[in-house]
Amino acid sequence: MEPHIDDTDFGSITVRGKRYPHDLLIRLDGEVKKRKKKLSKEVYGTSHIISLEEAKHAYEKGAEKIVIGTGQSGMVELSKEAAEYFEKKKCSVLLLPTSEAVHTWNELKGKVIGLFHTTC
Repeated sequence: MEPHIDDTDFGSITVRGKRYPHDLLIRLDGEVKKRKKKLSKEVYGTSHIISLEEAKHAYEKGAEKIVIGTGQSGMVELSKEAAEYFEKKKCSVLLLPTSEAVHTWNELKGKVIGLFHTTC
């Protein structure tokens, strides 16, 4: 996938040589954006549960898959509503610890969105 993700460690992710000290959303066109985790935090009091609102924000029409980096220790999960939303959109979800999600992202082809949590 493009853009290529170089590395991740606790609290950061490096994409095309640029280090980002926060969570990321990578759009279908490769645009790298800061994750809007407040959309989940406002609902659950934590960004470790992805809300329906955040799922709707992350999804783009035509996406076949979303790779979700669940953090260095794998703490992030989808809410039931978010999982149902992606299923309804026929967008498969890969939930993987962020280091594995980065490797998977770099190997995938197709219409894929990336959402990467860089801590926990």
